[in-house]
Amino acid sequence: MKSIKIPRDYVNTFSIVGYDPETKEHGVAVASKFLAVGSLVPWAKAGVGAIATQSWVNVDYGRKGLQLMEEGKSAEEALSILTEHDDKKNSRQVGLVDANGNGATHTGEDCYSWAGGLVGENFACQGNILVDDQVVVAMSEAFKNSTGDLATRLLKALSAGDDAGGDSRGKQSAALLVVKDKGGYGGFDDRYIDLRVDDHQEPVSELTRLLELHQLYFKKSESKDILKIEGPLKDQLISQLLKLDYISSDQPTDEQLFEGLHSFHLIENFDERIQNVGYVDKKVVEFIENLVKRED
Repeated sequence: MKSIKIPRDYVNTFSIVGYDPETKEHGVAVASKFLAVGSLVPWAKAGVGAIATQSWVNVDYGRKGLQLMEEGKSAEEALSILTEHDDKKNSRQVGLVDANGNGATHTGEDCYSWAGGLVGENFACQGNILVDDQVVVAMSEAFKNSTGDLATRLLKALSAGDDAGGDSRGKQSAALLVVKDKGGYGGFDDRYIDLRVDDHQEPVSELTRLLELHQLYFKKSESKDILKIEGPLKDQLISQLLKLDYISSDQPTDEQLFEGLHSFHLIENFDERIQNVGYVDKKVVEFIENLVKRED
């Protein structure tokens, strides 16, 4: 069988760009048989849009595309301008979604097969050097039919594409970028989620694991998860924090118990789940339980 020689700087990949009209979040999820795909493909800006630029990557598609959409151009209009002045547009692939959730995708006729994309409400997905067209079909259906926040839905779409065969050359890296106004750590920028798996045998699965950790550490507590520290729960925390050396007595004062619990939050990076004195997040309790089990 005659093989096609793929240039090393050709970023073959599958990706999805999406928008959540309720939270106003924009994001990109991408996977590829390419080292550190997250360093090139995903671009997004809060209140503006998201872009995945791939194939013969032109990072100006990311920079200029966001600039055009910030100036008020729709995803389709921005795409038209980007490709109009690009003499290598037939080798490019790009997906965009704008501030209103309008999607657009472009696959140049010289992209290596299978290559193509689909556009739907609040998303666009695309890929090249895929096993077949069912990769983007599976991604599209997963995004449309899934529930949860934007990051979860993007990852479900990426996982569906991976399960459908993904990149025909294999697996290496994956990335997830989600932006929202003041969504970054401490509210200083819009970079809400920026996770990358640069080199891994199962990059999409590893990216899913990292997202679960990100949501555990940085997502705000839900009211239903806030528990009062009393009765059996209080006894449980005393026993567990004693084993973990956060308190030094099995009969601590309330002040000693709460100080030990506070120290646990800070050392284990649960800053976002610290509650008023005398209360604790259920997910922190579960984390402590699992930590003690691992040490036993």
